[in-house]
Amino acid sequence: MELSRRTLLAGGFAAVLGGTVVGCSSGMDAGTTTKTNPATELALWCWPGGLGKSVLDETIAHFPDPKIKYSEIGGDFKQKLITTFNGGTSIPDITGLKGEDIASMLPQAERFVDLKTVGADSILGDYVEWKVKQATTLDGKVIGLPIDIGPTALYYREDVFTKGGLPADPAKVAEQLKTWDDFFAAGVELKKSNPKALIVWDATDLYDIVVGQGTERYVSKDNTFIGDQDHIRKAWDTVVKAMTLKIDGKTASGSPDWNAGLDQGTVPAHVGAAWVALDIKNAVKTSVGKWRLAPTPSGPANFGGSFLTITKNAADPAKAFEVIKYMLNPDNQAKAFADAQIFPATPAAYDKPQLKVADPFFGGQVPIDVFGPAAKAIPVAYEAPADGAVAQPFKDELKTVQSGAKTSDAAWTSAVSKAKAIAKRQGVQ
Repeated sequence: MELSRRTLLAGGFAAVLGGTVVGCSSGMDAGTTTKTNPATELALWCWPGGLGKSVLDETIAHFPDPKIKYSEIGGDFKQKLITTFNGGTSIPDITGLKGEDIASMLPQAERFVDLKTVGADSILGDYVEWKVKQATTLDGKVIGLPIDIGPTALYYREDVFTKGGLPADPAKVAEQLKTWDDFFAAGVELKKSNPKALIVWDATDLYDIVVGQGTERYVSKDNTFIGDQDHIRKAWDTVVKAMTLKIDGKTASGSPDWNAGLDQGTVPAHVGAAWVALDIKNAVKTSVGKWRLAPTPSGPANFGGSFLTITKNAADPAKAFEVIKYMLNPDNQAKAFADAQIFPATPAAYDKPQLKVADPFFGGQVPIDVFGPAAKAIPVAYEAPADGAVAQPFKDELKTVQSGAKTSDAAWTSAVSKAKAIAKRQGVQ
């Protein structure tokens, strides 16, 4: 079975949400690293599927001296990297960092080279601003160059929408389903004619996307808990509305039921990142050519996307920067997209031939026409090191609303109380 990008992301999300931020912050403080790599070799670590194969091969060939030694690290990548940091030896010169882990690494910026000290200022403007900000400390150090991003869009079944009396042409969907209220109203109409076709695959799964459409999350830049404020309550209420309207399919994305529902029409829509296209394509058999793409209701969000960093252990930081600069230039990001749907973080790549290809799976649409504008318009939101851990009670409590175990207000009160306690333990005011 092909390993999907969703599977590759899952381990990192579990690590952050499981509270390992504390372990990371304390464990990586100990001691200083020892440079062990000879100057004739640069060690590069990444996880399976994190880099396009042809780009990796070409980069290794392009830099024969120092030689690049690539290691593909399976399992819990973040934890293995932390363990290696703590051990003080065999630390890679260059390493990937998953987007969901970058915030927890920023307090340990001293473990990485500030890329601005090796020439990054000349190319940072080539990448979407909000993604660079994710790898930037509050005092301005940049520890990572973006490998990719995950702009979202609405994936939907054109045939199911048509039979349900909904707009089906992508331009009309974009015009008529501009907001979540519009989307939910369409779901109510669809259910009338097709009770098994629930337009929201899983309301709790939608929550992160709605939060990601805003400019604030759970902790402010001055390290204050703001998870009880209106922007989070609005995201909460949006998700609960889908439950209340009974258009929530309660079908977790990536599950066997989700895979089957995509083909059978019981999951007629999904809002997800560009890389979700591979998951949908791998899942379906009979609905090839019936899928379409439209902008995310209420605006774009980002889900996923990673970085390459240079560790302070690097034998030759300047050369290491030349390697990641080459690997992540627009031409190579376009090749990585062609290789494995690794969506470019450089807007200049969006005009490359590899991204201008019409996709028969989406009825001849050119996906970049939807994902490109979304990528450029994703809002900039500060993500604190404690953000993932603080967010978890909200997701857990939404499931109690979904199951009927609690009312929305009771679950909200519980979520805020638990989140505040976690925030306090993480040093948030």
